[in-house]
Amino acid sequence: MALPVYPSDLSDAEWAVLASLLPSAKPGGRPRSVNIRRIVNGLFYLVRSGCAWRYLPRDYGPWSTVYHYFRQFRRDGTWEQVHAQLRALARARAGREPTPSAAIIDSQSVKTHQGGPRGFDGGKKVLGRKRHVLVDTLGLLLKVVVHPASLHDRLGAKLVLGALGAEYPRLRLIWADQGYAGALRQWTREHVGVTLAVIYPWWRNLQRYFPDLLDEMGFQPGFHVLPRRWVVERTFAWLGRSRRLSRDYERLPTSSEALIYLSSMRLLLHRVA
Repeated sequence: MALPVYPSDLSDAEWAVLASLLPSAKPGGRPRSVNIRRIVNGLFYLVRSGCAWRYLPRDYGPWSTVYHYFRQFRRDGTWEQVHAQLRALARARAGREPTPSAAIIDSQSVKTHQGGPRGFDGGKKVLGRKRHVLVDTLGLLLKVVVHPASLHDRLGAKLVLGALGAEYPRLRLIWADQGYAGALRQWTREHVGVTLAVIYPWWRNLQRYFPDLLDEMGFQPGFHVLPRRWVVERTFAWLGRSRRLSRDYERLPTSSEALIYLSSMRLLLHRVA
């Protein structure tokens, strides 16, 4: 009897792309008897539907087996490595170089449901964690670091940028909002070798130097789409389709990061295949 197909399951074309990137079984010992495609489908089902581990459908096998592979690939960095290869394929399909020359950084504060590291974001009034992401100009995820929400954006950005290493040799420019202004720009130039450009609303300088002019015009500052900044907001919207990411249900920040990479991988597979 054929297994039921859930909307989150991989198509044959998508699996053909992913199967070539996943690590093979370790040599020696008992041969692998687990269907890796079913395991990966179970992970995508969990991320997309938002269910708990123990509520995974039996069609994906024992939930403990699915979780075992999730944890194993999280510990050895497989999810991030596979995501990087999929992103390079997606950029090549879009006519871009494998690695970007420009990126955008931003954070998203979410509430937590389990224990583990967390803090209070006084600006957003959220008790939980921040998802600090770096994306390219297409909105594709480059790096994510999850940390307590009490950590200021300028300090969280150092965690993201400091973890890049030599992974993006072409990266020369990063756009950010005014929350990243200050000494972070000099730190980024000295330690990362990248220019951090802070984007301000167009009316900010007018308000600073001509405070009465905007009042005379009857202009009320509010939400405005800023150049380049909207790209990372769209990435957060893409990730928001995954119900598991509606808040942080994980005890470990590294598990949260792995689930974000999995959610992004599902989007990349759809583009590539």
